[in-house]
Amino acid sequence: MPPPDFMMPMPVKVMQRRQELATTWTLDVETGPDELAAFTPGQFNMLYVFGVGEIPVSFSGDPAGRDRHCFTVRAVGPVSRALTELPIAASLGKRGPYGTGWPLAAAEGADLALIAGGLGLAPLRPVLYHVLRYRQRYGRITLLYGTRSPSDILFRDELDGWRRRQDLEVRVTVDHAGSEWPGQVGVVPALVPTLGFDASNTVAFLCGPEVMMRLTASALLDAGLAPAGIYLSMERNMKCALGHCGHCQFGGVFVCKDGPVLPYPRLRGLLSLQEL
Repeated sequence: MPPPDFMMPMPVKVMQRRQELATTWTLDVETGPDELAAFTPGQFNMLYVFGVGEIPVSFSGDPAGRDRHCFTVRAVGPVSRALTELPIAASLGKRGPYGTGWPLAAAEGADLALIAGGLGLAPLRPVLYHVLRYRQRYGRITLLYGTRSPSDILFRDELDGWRRRQDLEVRVTVDHAGSEWPGQVGVVPALVPTLGFDASNTVAFLCGPEVMMRLTASALLDAGLAPAGIYLSMERNMKCALGHCGHCQFGGVFVCKDGPVLPYPRLRGLLSLQEL
């Protein structure tokens, strides 16, 4: 078989679909050829709805599962809405994987702080699958997840299962809630000082809205974490996924090929610039 054309969407079928939230669905799709089945947590595929368009979507499933790829999509535009409406056995185009992943090998031996906001939990979910499969390679693991309200909590059943584990600390917070909510209320950055991590031996992975990541990174720095120990997953408008079109340019960074996972020192001067 000839090598895959990374600019050509490969037709695959939807194997399973499940609704996560009111406008958010997870699709399990065929992987395609064996050489395209493997991915690194943090990478993304370009998903194409025939006749509608193409968008980048991060992998949200188990990186050890080679029979299907998992993508969690929120319906916010024409393409994402069309993706969430695809029925089982429907065809879509898929190309990739693209981009950089989370530095899991470099983080071995360290404590991990996984910090997600909203749909940002989806790109960190493969990290959790990986580190829990190879639990002995990592120190303390903390997941801090924030979202707007209890009804917006993603992967609720899985979060409950992770919370019951003895080797993983899970903290869930919401921006606002009624009196029936038994958990924490507050924004993610405000809870960083309560994590009690060893700043000298912690690597932090952040994924969520840019303002949340900027403020959370500042809170981590204030807590003593080294800038080089903080990694962010950037979500930008990617069109070609190869750094040719310039749609995803962020200062001197092309998110599709230099990222989406990038070390904080490379982004520090950019995150505070409005309209960039």
